[in-house]
Amino acid sequence: MSDVLIGAEELHHWLQEQPTPVVLDCRARLGDPEAGIRLWREGHVPTSRHLDLDRDLASSPGVRGRHPLPEPGDFAATLRRLGVEPGRPVVVYDDMGGQLAAARAWWMLAQWAGHPDVRVLDGGLPAWREAGGTLVEGEQAETSASDWAPVFDDDTWVEADEVFSSRALKLDARSRERFRGENEPVDALAGHIPGARCRPSADNLDESGRFKSPEALREAFPGASDVISYCGSGVTACHNILAHAVAGLPLPKLYVGSWSEWIRDPARPVATGD
Repeated sequence: MSDVLIGAEELHHWLQEQPTPVVLDCRARLGDPEAGIRLWREGHVPTSRHLDLDRDLASSPGVRGRHPLPEPGDFAATLRRLGVEPGRPVVVYDDMGGQLAAARAWWMLAQWAGHPDVRVLDGGLPAWREAGGTLVEGEQAETSASDWAPVFDDDTWVEADEVFSSRALKLDARSRERFRGENEPVDALAGHIPGARCRPSADNLDESGRFKSPEALREAFPGASDVISYCGSGVTACHNILAHAVAGLPLPKLYVGSWSEWIRDPARPVATGD
């Protein structure tokens, strides 16, 4: 297992040890801001706490896109509230193979905030259930806060102007239909950033919802040393970055604003088709 992934059986063993990892439930549904906490209350991995896509992993939507990064101080406060600290491993999960929104949490914790040991539960909640893992219901119990003051690395992500001027390969994590401009169910304009290549985040997973082997992922990605990953709003783009980590490839930078920010300026070019 990669050092950025953890299997369900291994997580079960970790939960029997001390100190236990901080486990964060990142399930979300785009367009339904209350879905994550509702799903968590209905049943979650024991000891896990809810980490909300819209409230914890993003700031309010606006000119910077649908899921801009929160202010560093706000995210640091969230991590302290959840008891996250460098000396304690963190496991994040969702129920969509990491696409909503465990990979975003992994990127923000490990790449942006610099936590040294963050794992994504491979296969997510379905894999946990398949391995015989139980779920618990109810509200979040009190936990001891940490005093961690992370140092954020803003070199891990880029603004729209850098995307425009950069010669880096742009990888689009949305579906091929959205990339080509044939179907756009979320944003006001269809298409993609000119010169980008389509790599749907779903293609990183096998039929069981687990990540494909490092060898298969290395063959699938272009292997460029300078890559910018984007999607609709900077969420599933993190899944492609995580897949690069699983494959042992250099990590792309994240265009956080992604398509939802790109199209807000009519001066930015738009392409359709392949």
